[in-house]
Amino acid sequence: MVSTTDTRRRITVAEGDGIGPEIMAATLAILDAAGAKLEIERIKVGAQVFEQGISSGVEQGAWDSLRRTKVLLKAPITTPQGGGFKSVNVTIRKTLGLYANIRPCISYAPFVPTLHPGMNLVIIRENEEDLYGGIEHRQTQDVFQTLKLITRPGSERIIRYAFEYARRYHRHKVTSFTKDNIMKLSDGTFHKIFDEVAAEYPDIEAEHWIIDIGTAKLATAPEQFDVLVLPNLYGDILSDVAAEITGSVGLAGSANIGDQIAMFEAIHGSAPPLAGRDLANPSGLLMGAVLMLVHLGLGEIATTVHNAWLRTIEDGVHTQDIFSPVRSNRQVGTAAFAEAVIERLGLAPKELSRVHYPDSEEPISVRAHERPLEVKTIQGIDIFLEWRGDADELGHRIEANLNPKLTLVMISNRGQKVYPDGAAETFCVDHWRCRFQAKTATTDITTTDLIDQLVRLNEAGLPFIKTEGLFAFDGVPGYSLSQGQ
Repeated sequence: MVSTTDTRRRITVAEGDGIGPEIMAATLAILDAAGAKLEIERIKVGAQVFEQGISSGVEQGAWDSLRRTKVLLKAPITTPQGGGFKSVNVTIRKTLGLYANIRPCISYAPFVPTLHPGMNLVIIRENEEDLYGGIEHRQTQDVFQTLKLITRPGSERIIRYAFEYARRYHRHKVTSFTKDNIMKLSDGTFHKIFDEVAAEYPDIEAEHWIIDIGTAKLATAPEQFDVLVLPNLYGDILSDVAAEITGSVGLAGSANIGDQIAMFEAIHGSAPPLAGRDLANPSGLLMGAVLMLVHLGLGEIATTVHNAWLRTIEDGVHTQDIFSPVRSNRQVGTAAFAEAVIERLGLAPKELSRVHYPDSEEPISVRAHERPLEVKTIQGIDIFLEWRGDADELGHRIEANLNPKLTLVMISNRGQKVYPDGAAETFCVDHWRCRFQAKTATTDITTTDLIDQLVRLNEAGLPFIKTEGLFAFDGVPGYSLSQGQ
């Protein structure tokens, strides 16, 4: 089947590691047979690049290619275990500003077994922030820290993208999951912005769930959801959960969208044990490629490929990961599966819902709104100390070495207040947060006072390991209290 669309599109291709070269060859063969006229630039990422001593896993010339073509079709890669190696996916996403990760999760019952045959949802995950900043420190003998970064512009951009996506693809509801009952500032900001943006889309239902009960509902009743928009870590976990609920993680593709560049991939890994054995299912990468075709404005070809794939699944031509003697008609390898899809180009499924993608549709584009700057005032400092001993003893030593403008409000350990009036039963480690604020409501403090407090503690044999400024924004404290405070 040859498309009538003759416009050529330039893309960058990375074959990846493990099963990557096999499923990429199968995917490109299908696209070519469907009439997708692609000019391909090939780059290396992953294991081959790590072996050259490049810690990012991305060869230098790859960036030039991506800036030329603006589109990357990437097979799974392998990131070596241990320190010194970065996640290639995270590096590419953050370097190129691919802020939106889109993962359709659809059931294909009865041809792929699932407990939820009516499931058809899309997870839209923030792709750059949260714990994936990878900012970590070992601070004491006992304590390790990872910084969770949630920004207002980053949150607004992904949330606005989710509502625009829902409107474009005629979906009726957008749901957000956070844990803002505990993380009131970071997750609380995401939830607050979700409510603000939702008010601008009265035609779309909006709802919010706490992440724990929301995940339970997703696992047991995914039919309740339509579009989910999530911070990075929650989105990463739940998109795999949702894909597995459909019957197989191996059938799902994803898009990573930025303002200028986009990346398309399968959501599964490189599966080294299957490499070179002609066993891998290319469906995840193929579905990622379908999303790529839509992004390129080749909706007709995307429709042809997707419907042919659905017909192949429906006809029971299955790779080993979804093969069943009860439901399948023929077990095939990677290459034969691609041939089966090619044979069905121009056909549509008989029982599964056929798809249709419009041609030449502009990619969704969003911007965070400009917000007036708030008045930022200093209210104190949290000074973190390494200390092995009693909380009361530490408190008394600090009280004896205070800047005259400051007071020691409290000491906490792992977020629980332990001084003054701590509980004897509280388990403590060697990592103590000591909160200093102005002595009275009328006392003006400056950074000089805070630095002086650090000097006093150091001279008393209590050197700091970390500090956090305590600021108010338009008079609202921008810091959390401790349990028990």
